[in-house]
Amino acid sequence: MSAPERIPPRGVSEAELLTEGALTVRGRIREASNAVLLCDVSHEGREATCVYKPVAGERPLWDFPDGTLAQREVAAYEVSEATGWGLVPTTVLREGPYGRGMCQLWIEPPDEEPGDGHDDGDGGQVIDGGAGLLALIDAEEPGEGWKAIGLAEVGEGRTALLVHADDERLRRLAVLDAVINNADRKGGHLLPTSGGRLYGIDHGVTFNAENKLRTLLWGWAGEKLTAEAVEALERLREALGGPLGVRLGELITAAELDATRARVANLLASGRHPEPSGEWPAIPWPPV
Repeated sequence: MSAPERIPPRGVSEAELLTEGALTVRGRIREASNAVLLCDVSHEGREATCVYKPVAGERPLWDFPDGTLAQREVAAYEVSEATGWGLVPTTVLREGPYGRGMCQLWIEPPDEEPGDGHDDGDGGQVIDGGAGLLALIDAEEPGEGWKAIGLAEVGEGRTALLVHADDERLRRLAVLDAVINNADRKGGHLLPTSGGRLYGIDHGVTFNAENKLRTLLWGWAGEKLTAEAVEALERLREALGGPLGVRLGELITAAELDATRARVANLLASGRHPEPSGEWPAIPWPPV
């Protein structure tokens, strides 16, 4: 479903536009496992396109409390903002046509997107839905500019090496995912823009108190964190002891908030990207 490019609100913040604006449902994004509605939102003469996910449309999960996915999406946005990286589109909780839910600004993709399985120029195939940042290659080691994720079955008993780009934007997302304990970072959740920014979306299964990190961004596992990441984590640690901690306490459980603080502390203490624990499937499948 195509959506018009959003009109940046002048004089009205994105959060105010999403929270106070009138929502008009345009249609449903049917590929999603939960109810996801594409909407127009308008407020004081400003308008934008957004995604609205009502709590009533959430499918129950065995390992997450019912009716909490929208709150987790907002919590992920709050943490992203506290890092200073702005990796998650503006996301709020609000009442909508189908009850309370999360509302997130729509990110318009670039005019040209990778086609299904097109060549990456290095003997591999870029995965459609991976924003040109994921590829399957017939090699034992990733080429220059790529990081290995693991082997994947590609049919007829064949395997290929799944890789992701060695991209600083992805590396920031990998740090964010480690903090919020993202249990489902797939290629389809990576949204680049024509201006060069990269956003991550679909953060409903995050902040579990148990280690559930499942992601395609394992290429830096065990490597030292960048100085930039350390600074961002220090900001997070301080913020979690103040307003951010108060805000998250409204969105996730006390145990989950404590676990978030512990993950930040552990990342700073180790100074390295986390590695798969072996207690939980490390890679989501399918990758998109």
